[in-house]
Amino acid sequence: MENSLVLLLLLAPFVGFLFNVFLGKKAGKSISGAIGTIAVAVSFVVSVCFFMQLNQTGKPISVKLFDWIQIGKLHVDFGILLDQLSLLWLLFVTGIGSLIHLYSISYMHEDDNMHKFFAYLNLFIFFMITLVVGSNLLVMFIGWEGVGLCSYLLIGFWYKNQDYNDAAKKAFIMNRIGDLGFLIGIFILASLFSTLNFVEMKQALANYNVKTSDVLITIMLPIAALCLFIGATGKSAQLPLYTWLPDAMAGPTPVSALIHAATMVTAGIFMITRMNFLFDLTPEVQNIIAVVGAITAVVAASIGLLQNDIKKVLAYSTVSQLGLMFLALGLGAYNVAVFHVITHAFFKACLFLGSGSVIHALHGEQDMRKMGGLRKVMPITFATMLISTLAIAGIFPFAGFWSKDEILMVAFEHNKALWIVGSIASIMTAFYMFRLMYLTFFRDFRGTDEQKHHLHESPSLITLPLIILAALATVGGLINLPKPIGNGWLNHFLEPILATKHKEESIFEGNALMLMGIALTGAIIGIVWAYSKYIKQGYVPKEDSEITGFSKTIYNKYYVDEVYTALIVKPINSLSNFFRTTLEPALGNVVYGLGSITNEIGNQGKKLQSGSIGLYLFAFVIGVLALVSYLFLAQ
Repeated sequence: MENSLVLLLLLAPFVGFLFNVFLGKKAGKSISGAIGTIAVAVSFVVSVCFFMQLNQTGKPISVKLFDWIQIGKLHVDFGILLDQLSLLWLLFVTGIGSLIHLYSISYMHEDDNMHKFFAYLNLFIFFMITLVVGSNLLVMFIGWEGVGLCSYLLIGFWYKNQDYNDAAKKAFIMNRIGDLGFLIGIFILASLFSTLNFVEMKQALANYNVKTSDVLITIMLPIAALCLFIGATGKSAQLPLYTWLPDAMAGPTPVSALIHAATMVTAGIFMITRMNFLFDLTPEVQNIIAVVGAITAVVAASIGLLQNDIKKVLAYSTVSQLGLMFLALGLGAYNVAVFHVITHAFFKACLFLGSGSVIHALHGEQDMRKMGGLRKVMPITFATMLISTLAIAGIFPFAGFWSKDEILMVAFEHNKALWIVGSIASIMTAFYMFRLMYLTFFRDFRGTDEQKHHLHESPSLITLPLIILAALATVGGLINLPKPIGNGWLNHFLEPILATKHKEESIFEGNALMLMGIALTGAIIGIVWAYSKYIKQGYVPKEDSEITGFSKTIYNKYYVDEVYTALIVKPINSLSNFFRTTLEPALGNVVYGLGSITNEIGNQGKKLQSGSIGLYLFAFVIGVLALVSYLFLAQ
């Protein structure tokens, strides 16, 4: 029974994918969307069942589907592990994934390739489930590569636009760079422990001691951990491999919500949390993770300050929030990072789907400079996005307040400089998110008369997921409230998974209350700052050509893409051009030259075959005489 449910959990989205690939077009858009949504909903229901079972028994569910690889001492099976960590991820991957599928039925209804879209969405969920439930790194890597493939297919879904194709290729290539690091880390761990199973590796490292352990392990562990982190920087968009994520906005809005909230970008955090027993033994790598996370948070937040594309603001917001999660991971507070992953999934999915509702009403318009005054015509979209904006800004009592403040408290305990950087990023977040709200929903409408005439609230299939997600963004913090107002349920739930446990602290102990007050004050300052500029002064951002000075540098994302183009893309193109225009013809001439010489030798040689018996006898006599002469002289 258990094995059957595990297979149902894993294969339901894959069956939905197969249906939409082969029968979706014939079945019609409504059936195609319904089947795709039901397939993911089935996985969600099974995930809830397993979650309730684990909550009662406390025993993880482990299933070996089949033996896979046997090379010498290394044995890898295709196994499934449903423990506290994987089930938490499954709940929001399949739960939010179901809502996004439901939303897509209405959002994508006009698209001729709707069946293909749902096929790709289902495949995306299937690979994300595979990534999460794998009992070893190799099964995880299958899902890891699968979500990379699906991101390519979905980002470039509207393939007739070359810019969208370029964005899809950029995401695919940048993730391959990170994935190479991940793969090298897997090879190192396989050679050290002759296993890639998480439980077995954890047991092998349980008694690890730098002074008494094998020198090879001591040297290679940090290298393996660093390689895994490089993989995480690709999937979870950290410096320097973050530039693909903002460009991923090229895909339809439900894709953006799926990638940013529930699936791909959370994979890096999941992997590092899963391997926490390794990273706890490599503090030097943890320091790198924390610093990279903090820098990514503040850099991405600063870029978000001046973006005018509503989806790009949210994209840089995602990169920044991921940076805060990596800051927590680097400080060893894995449970805190997981807490923020969950709350972020709620409010970020709502924000992206809300932006899609706005874009839907404006017939594809994404520039906030051409919006405004939408709160009265789109009250549900406005209210749900406002709740989620309050959550991401860290306003009490919404979900983001509890999870983000806990990250900042951990940073304050470990490193004051990182706390300052994280706090600055949080203030910026409050500013640019309310900048988005003010420009989109307040004052007068700045679009065309035709757009104004057709303004309307989105259909119920779009607004229902928004309402559910806004509710979760409101109460999501309840899963891990600190003492004395809560019991920190999430911290206790994750205890069996984590090698070390982050110290729980009452909000009335130490500096906790003061730090929460500082964070809340910072968020309010950001909101008031945005209100003063965009509501009171009525400021509307300038046209691109009018932006000057340092603002232009920020608006152009610090020219990081241009630097990559100059340092990497152009040299590689030049090298390829050299091979194509110079080296390839030269090598071709050598090959053709050798062939010509061989042909000529053959042409001359075949002249000896004249058919004249007299000539053959003459050659035979000459040969015999030469042989006799050689033998005579040799004696």
